[in-house]
Amino acid sequence: MASLNVGNLGEYLREQRRAAQLSLRQLADATGVSNPYLSQIERGLRKPSADVLQQVAKALRISAETLYVRAGILDEREREELETRAVILADPSINERQKNVLLQIYDSFRRENGFTPGPDADVNADAGSGADVGGDAGTTRNGDDAGAGTTKDQDPHS
Repeated sequence: MASLNVGNLGEYLREQRRAAQLSLRQLADATGVSNPYLSQIERGLRKPSADVLQQVAKALRISAETLYVRAGILDEREREELETRAVILADPSINERQKNVLLQIYDSFRRENGFTPGPDADVNADAGSGADVGGDAGTTRNGDDAGAGTTKDQDPHS
C-alpha cells in the first residue's frame, strides 16, 4: 500500500481541508462521504475511489486530477494533458468548433513529439469541426474566424 502514496494523499487532503477552513464533519457533509471514512483517508488507512476523490475535490475546489495523481490513479503526464484539455474546453471566449480544432492541433503536436493522445482525444478528434487541421493552423476555413491567424484572403508571409 505504500507504493500508492496514500499517506501522501491523506496529508495533502488534510492540508487542503484546513486551508479551506473546513472541519472533517463539514467536508463530510459537503461531499456525502462519511466522516470516519474521510478520517481514514486523511490518516492514510484507506485508498479512496476516483468518485470519492472527485467529490472531495469539488468540495475543496481543487483539481480532481491532482488528487488522482497523488492517489496513484493517474500519472503526472496524463494529469497535465487532462488539465490542458480542460482549460481549452472551459474557455468561454471560443466556440465548440474552435475548441475541437485546438484539441486536434494539440493532439497532432503531441503525436509529432512522440506522445500518444489521451483517452479523451478520440471524443474530440472527429467532432465534425469542418476545419482542415492538416493545413496551416493559422489559416481559417469556410470563412469562419478561428480567433487567431490569417484568413484565406491574407498572405501569411507578408
